[in-house]
Amino acid sequence: MKPIHLIRKMSRENATWGAPLIANELALLGHDVGETTVAKYMVKRTPSERKRQSWRAFLRNQMGEAAACDFFTLPSLTFNVLYVFVVLSHDRRRFVHVNVTTNPTAQWTANQIREAFPGGEEPRFLHRDRDSIYGDTFGRAIRSMGIKQVISAKKSPWQNPFVERVIGSIRRECTDHIIPLNERHLLRVLKEYVAWYNKSRPHLSLDGNAPERRAIEHGGRLVTTPVLGGPHHRYHRAA
Repeated sequence: MKPIHLIRKMSRENATWGAPLIANELALLGHDVGETTVAKYMVKRTPSERKRQSWRAFLRNQMGEAAACDFFTLPSLTFNVLYVFVVLSHDRRRFVHVNVTTNPTAQWTANQIREAFPGGEEPRFLHRDRDSIYGDTFGRAIRSMGIKQVISAKKSPWQNPFVERVIGSIRRECTDHIIPLNERHLLRVLKEYVAWYNKSRPHLSLDGNAPERRAIEHGGRLVTTPVLGGPHHRYHRAA
């Protein structure tokens, strides 16, 4: 590969590398290229793009030790606002908790985290946004569990991408197809969706498997089970 192509390759693949580091790496690969030449052919990034790439790298590196939480809202049949709270494990994008309330408080939210992570199962990091629902009570409860909060910057939903994406999936695949009657009705529907999502729904980012990995089935009669009354189906082979 020509040095110019190597410079561009290294620059694309290593967002935080500058010209001196790339020049030294090229020298170790037998290419004598000056820093000025390296800087000329590097992929240009704005400061915000470099920062975003570093944040994504942080998320990837902490994947197995991190979870995320967020709220979204829905109107009920009687026009009450229902608040849905979800907790997602970054590792394999698995739902670990979902609940619904009409009166979200910091104490209620802290209790949801305790239910999501019983003793010994707490993640090292919990990503959340700057919603005022999370108050000092929530912060103290999280710290007492040994969890470190990672708080998104203002107006930066991309810093909590996994839970933002899964909320979009909930809306498109579940709540856009119903009008919830009340908290109990919505929670029942969400739990059915979450069970299908965790155990059956294929994900491109998980090599086409489900968050709770499915075994490949061979032979046997195909069995189809409707989910949520028909918008989705669960498939498996009978023995």
